[in-house]
Amino acid sequence: MSVLPRHNLPNAPKGAVIGVFGGSFDPAHHGHAHVSRHALRALALDQLWWLVSPGNPLKQNGPAPLPQRLTRARALVNDPRIHVTDIEAKLGTRYTADTLRELGRLYPQRRFVWIMGADNLAGLDRWENWRWIMRNVPVAVIARPGQQRNALTSVAARSFAQARLSPRAAPMLARMHAPAWLFLTIPMRDISSTQIRAAGGW
Repeated sequence: MSVLPRHNLPNAPKGAVIGVFGGSFDPAHHGHAHVSRHALRALALDQLWWLVSPGNPLKQNGPAPLPQRLTRARALVNDPRIHVTDIEAKLGTRYTADTLRELGRLYPQRRFVWIMGADNLAGLDRWENWRWIMRNVPVAVIARPGQQRNALTSVAARSFAQARLSPRAAPMLARMHAPAWLFLTIPMRDISSTQIRAAGGW
């Protein structure tokens, strides 16, 4: 992994509560921004970082070039609390667990919450070191159209059923000791990067 000077990474004051929202963002769209706005409020976050990944190890076809995806994502963001980053490319991490471990090392005295869609919870058991993520970082799962049943009956959800919290605990999630996760239902928008690519909009 790369050893980077801190000025190459986002600034976050000690004590900050930071939501980490990772993905290919291929392309980023208004649904990502919509989820981010709700997560900032529901989870009482000081900042929310989009981790635009170099690539997804679970997908055979690579995404569009990283600079192109970063430019598109930054054009959608108009909230100063949301930071579009290429942290994984800078750190040289390939898997989410490794990225979160590095963030914890680089940013002591900050609290992180991993944010993911319900579709990711449904397949989380395919991720590298997924149990480490659940055991070490509080997780907020955001509802996605048609994905609730698959998510809540998934291997990950059943494995950590005892750690699931009520949505009412959302403002305190970052201060909980992992494992701790919850499922947030927000007004949903039926839009996805896959749909945009299929329609030739990228």
